Amino acid sequence: MGVSNNITAVLNFIALLASMPIMGAGVWLASKPDNECIHNFRWHVLILGLLVLLVSLAGFVGAYWNKQGLLAFYLGCMAILIALLLFILLFAFIVTRPDGTYHVPGRGFKESMLDGFSPWLRNHVTTSRSWNKITTCLAVSDVCIKLTQDYISADQFFNSHISPLQSGCCKPPSACGYNYVNPILWINPVNPMVDPDCYLWSNDQNQLCYNCNACKAGLLGNLREEWRKANIILMVAAVVLIWVYLIACSAFKNAQTEDLFRGYKRGWV
Repeated sequence: MGVSNNITAVLNFIALLASMPIMGAGVWLASKPDNECIHNFRWHVLILGLLVLLVSLAGFVGAYWNKQGLLAFYLGCMAILIALLLFILLFAFIVTRPDGTYHVPGRGFKESMLDGFSPWLRNHVTTSRSWNKITTCLAVSDVCIKLTQDYISADQFFNSHISPLQSGCCKPPSACGYNYVNPILWINPVNPMVDPDCYLWSNDQNQLCYNCNACKAGLLGNLREEWRKANIILMVAAVVLIWVYLIACSAFKNAQTEDLFRGYKRGWV
């Protein structure tokens, strides 16, 4: 195995390692309660990470055993996968850039406005057809129930940093003026005309505020936070993969040159 193939094998091993955080980010995103209810966003990153792993493994085998055809396959596929990763990064950055969350005076948590998020997210997540399935999924999850285990007093709850999803779906909007009993039980609205969501709140654990615009906004807020965090990992992985790919291309050309020179030498002997 020539020097260039040795370098390519090492680079493919680095690319193989770079696929791990991509898959890790995919598993982390898929395991979140909101993504469990939105199947369209669950597996894309994980599948991409698996493909990077398999292609890197093919490149490693091709470099170690000097299989030029396999190396060419690796370079072609990796270019496509890097382009897909960059597309996901750019797309996620654009659609998660608008932030509909806002601070509530005297509260540790934030609340969200649906119109504050990107139109693409609103159109693909909060349509009537999609939302009916999402509310059913949220109702059987423990997203809201576990709040009753974590917070007992009103002071504890109001000073907490609950997620946008919990803030929007598990309680009525603060502007409604409901009185606190526990995180998912509220009574006596003082000013129900402030927000249409005030009329949609129900103490029924299967309903709560799942049909509120605040819940839809909270779900989008959760998605935004999670994808922003995942993007940092994906960005680092993309930089590593691009660096590895560029050097691998150079090493592949050098390996071809080495093979060519060896062929000439055999011809002269």
